[in-house]
Amino acid sequence: MFKRIVLPLLFLFVLAACNSDYTIKKRGYYKIDFPAHKYQLFDQPGYPYTFEYPVYGKVVKDSIFFGDKTENDYWINVDFPQFAGKIYISYKEVGANNLTKLIDDAFQMTYKHAQKATEITDSAFRTPQGISGIFFNVGGNAATAKQFFITDSVKHFLRGALYFDATPNEDSLVVVNEFLQADMKHLINSMKWR
Repeated sequence: MFKRIVLPLLFLFVLAACNSDYTIKKRGYYKIDFPAHKYQLFDQPGYPYTFEYPVYGKVVKDSIFFGDKTENDYWINVDFPQFAGKIYISYKEVGANNLTKLIDDAFQMTYKHAQKATEITDSAFRTPQGISGIFFNVGGNAATAKQFFITDSVKHFLRGALYFDATPNEDSLVVVNEFLQADMKHLINSMKWR
């Protein structure tokens, strides 16, 4: 009798329990609360440039370039600890280098990411202070999605690249890249040479 009554009832209860509604959960990423875009002036004595950078960033002197000493004392990073990212800024004097070579090097460094990139677009610009340059957008899972260089074509040449301390994933980094791109463009447009 146990096998005839209890087992079929138990089987019905198990089947009834399986009829609950199931909600598919989409794959997602953490919500990031971005601070307001506010800026402060980088105006250190002895540096050949000044610019404005975000109040939630921190300027740190860069002293090592791939294990070697930097070419000069004007290389810095703008760190964003809350995003685990930084803008690497390198400066070179045009007089000591050939401008064409500096520009070619900037393009080569950007196009080194072509293996992982789905696209690389560049756009020329001129700032209100008359400084010219090119801004690069690198699509896909490249190590850096935003790069630029600026120059007065006579004395100053500055290159910047945004990197994150994370495995490149375009989908998860896109919102932070877009947020920091606005800061990079503000940095560029506020740049002044000395």
